[in-house]
Amino acid sequence: MKWTKKHIISINDFSRDEIDFVLEKSGILEKKLSSSRTSSLMAGKILANLFFEPSTRTRMSFEAAMKRLGGITIGFDHPGISSEVKGETIADTVRIVSGYADVIVIRHPVEGSARLASEYSDVPIINGGDGANQHPTQTLLDLYTIKKEFKKIDGLDICIVGDLKYGRTVHSLTNSLENYDVRIRFISPQELRAPRQIVKSLSNRGIEVKETTKLNLKNSDVIYVTRIQKERFPDPQEYERVKGAFILNLNSLEGIRDNAIIMHPLPRVSEISTDIDSTKHARYFEQAKNGIPVRMALLCLVCDIKF
Repeated sequence: MKWTKKHIISINDFSRDEIDFVLEKSGILEKKLSSSRTSSLMAGKILANLFFEPSTRTRMSFEAAMKRLGGITIGFDHPGISSEVKGETIADTVRIVSGYADVIVIRHPVEGSARLASEYSDVPIINGGDGANQHPTQTLLDLYTIKKEFKKIDGLDICIVGDLKYGRTVHSLTNSLENYDVRIRFISPQELRAPRQIVKSLSNRGIEVKETTKLNLKNSDVIYVTRIQKERFPDPQEYERVKGAFILNLNSLEGIRDNAIIMHPLPRVSEISTDIDSTKHARYFEQAKNGIPVRMALLCLVCDIKF
């Protein structure tokens, strides 16, 4: 198919065909990556990372992806070293940086900031996470991980555990799953239930959705765990009430499907015990690694690089 997107702001902007196209292209680049050769596809191109919020995996994997493609990176990873501290607006920052780079990745704590940035940029904007709203590139690597494991997404039982209220990775992932024939089980404390509009939208698309406060992982192909998003809570006492609500350990895995996989967008705090790391079900470290080929593909696509 022909790629027509200039910016990557929300997974809601993607059709199923477009998602599948990205996953296919990511597989092509992963094969190139497995040869340990650096490509020259993005030689002479500059990526600007504008991270107004902490990040390890998203920022570093975009940098690694760009360098694997032969390009270079500039930018900052903390708002304290940007002109935001002097009162500069996102709009002005993006106007300036779009004159320095060929593509921009932005992470910001304010919902809608990435879409705002796209209105003032002359170059492609990729949303690296905007508040509790969206994280589309994380979703695409999540789907890539699932498809690599099962060779499909349709027909799977997917269990999503943890902070479903504030977790932007959950919001993006569930939005994307509206395009597939899956069954979803939400497990969370009552206070952190998935937003009602997400549940309603899934149901309207004919997707079976179950919600529970009990940690029951049986009959799931994919167990997607998220941390409690402490930084999103307006009330610290609310966080204290729910911070240890669910902790996966070896006992939690009793009775799960033999081929079930456990995923996590990371970082984890205490919600997955380290004794699960060595089990055949753990996929969260491989999941993070899959961010490289997926983000390589996205950088090439928005910059109209053929591969």
